[in-house]
Amino acid sequence: NPQDFLKFIHISGTNGKGSTLAYISTVLKTAGYKVGRYISPTIYEYRERFQINGRMMSKKDLANYMEISKEYCEQMVALGYHHPTSFEIETAIAFQYFKDNNCDIVVLETGMGGLLDATNLIKTTIVSVITPVSMDHMQYLGNTITDIARQKAGIIKEHIDIVTLQTDVEALNTINKVSLYKHAPITIVDLKDAKKIKYGINM
Repeated sequence: NPQDFLKFIHISGTNGKGSTLAYISTVLKTAGYKVGRYISPTIYEYRERFQINGRMMSKKDLANYMEISKEYCEQMVALGYHHPTSFEIETAIAFQYFKDNNCDIVVLETGMGGLLDATNLIKTTIVSVITPVSMDHMQYLGNTITDIARQKAGIIKEHIDIVTLQTDVEALNTINKVSLYKHAPITIVDLKDAKKIKYGINM
């Protein structure tokens, strides 16, 4: 359970997860933190999934972690368990890689949904972020905005802050209900209140 030694910003939603992850990661890196990024899907290269301060995992490290995970997968199958999915294997590799490299914080993007997503076994979230929700992966997440928003809100943890920007009232109502149930403080972002903030030694 390498994930138990890390701190996470966990991101779910339909639109804007990748951009949100990039913004948050860059801000934290600039502030001096060692930041792990776990993203999916990739755009240019598979190793993009595993990044520390914007640098991809090396090919050598990827090969080593894959070999280790292969041994564990074979042990699981021998014990009668289902073989882990590709995403489950990648998630386990990411957690171990970030722990081995002593990341201060990991910005973590769900693969699909949230509630049943492989990333959602984490227990050390410091903030949950839910980007705008719309109809996606309906064969897995449900046929209504409420069903899908309930899956996305599955990343919400007890008493842990949530930040969301929702344009859909139905989705927002669902997220609010989950936040109340989990006693999780929620901040609803309004783009009209967004400000351009500059800082540095040459202000």
